Amino acid sequence: MTPIVTSDPADEVRTFYESHPYPAPLRDLERHRELNCNPDRRRALALLLWPARRPAPDRKILIAGCGTSQAVIHAMREPDAQVTGIDISEASLSHSRALQQKYGVRNLDLRRLAIEDAGGLGVIFDEIVCTGVLHHLPDPDLGLRSLRSVLAPAAAMHLMVYAAYGRAGVYMMQEYCRLTGVRAAEDDLRELGVVIGALSPEHPLAAVARRAKDFREPDALADALLHPVDRAFTVPQVHAWLERCGLRFARWREQAPYLPQCGSIAGMPHAVRLASLPAPQQHAAVELLRGTMTRHEFIAYRDDGGDEIQPVSFDGEGWLQYVPLRLPWALIVRERLPAGAAAVLINRAHGYPDLALPINAAQARVLAAIDGKRTVGEILERAAASAELGQGREFVERLWRYDQIAIDAAGSV
Repeated sequence: MTPIVTSDPADEVRTFYESHPYPAPLRDLERHRELNCNPDRRRALALLLWPARRPAPDRKILIAGCGTSQAVIHAMREPDAQVTGIDISEASLSHSRALQQKYGVRNLDLRRLAIEDAGGLGVIFDEIVCTGVLHHLPDPDLGLRSLRSVLAPAAAMHLMVYAAYGRAGVYMMQEYCRLTGVRAAEDDLRELGVVIGALSPEHPLAAVARRAKDFREPDALADALLHPVDRAFTVPQVHAWLERCGLRFARWREQAPYLPQCGSIAGMPHAVRLASLPAPQQHAAVELLRGTMTRHEFIAYRDDGGDEIQPVSFDGEGWLQYVPLRLPWALIVRERLPAGAAAVLINRAHGYPDLALPINAAQARVLAAIDGKRTVGEILERAAASAELGQGREFVERLWRYDQIAIDAAGSV
């Protein structure tokens, strides 16, 4: 009997990306170079990973599944670091090499290598970035364990995977494509784009399509709806996955969307009930209430690390020595304000309008005193808020919960 030959999912993924490099190749990184000139931006990004540590400038960084430009952007941002980018697609790497040459990026080593084979690099990394990749692996556990094997004990891992509930419309359309035989060919993709544009606004995919870039370019549309391997995770599945693979969850990169203390959820009748749950269950419950999360982006560490790397807490009095830094991608709005508000704070990375944070005049004075150098205690004294220490603590904690500030818990600078 002739054996049945089945295709290798890993080979299918590699072939897919050779034909459809993703994300869409960039030819100009001037905007990224301008952003990376902001030292507060670099410091804030580092504090999200290590609020109690100051990472070495020459640290080793791995961009796993670097695509067409991600490794180049990281190498430009951290010019003293040693950056390695790996990807299975030679087409994607060729775009990265072209950018590397154009911008004279010397601290970047690009390799054609599968994530599962990261150990072959023979390097232990201080930071690993893997966003939008592990959910496309035939065995995400194998991929994550491989990354863990090259992660230094005090290192941080920045991960992003698809979220299950908010992608319901995506998976409906993926099934539609299977039923109708839509393929990742130019004509099929063009017609598919027209079909999606004609969907009812009530269709579960419609809201996602309005927000996402993945429905505007043919290769991105193929990646979203025609990828040969695609899975998604719920919050509990993220935690279980990390535990299976020898890692521990640290924080969501943007945490406010997951917290029952933030936005409209804080005013719901179940707010107290939600707040009484352990943190992982709080976040799982809020994911169910929001219902539209399409991705989970988070920080993780090795599970055998000794020190507490994410020690931010507003219990006791240690918080008075924290040095808060305003996130450069957060905005202060002073027009068309709600009654009684001196300003409204918005984090542009949030996808939920209810996470806009109104502040009053006294709170605005506290915010204005945050310069990335003063401790919280000094800020409250400067803002004449020391007489109302409890309210000051509550406001600074709220700024942190709402992703308006990063915390330097190592003390004043």
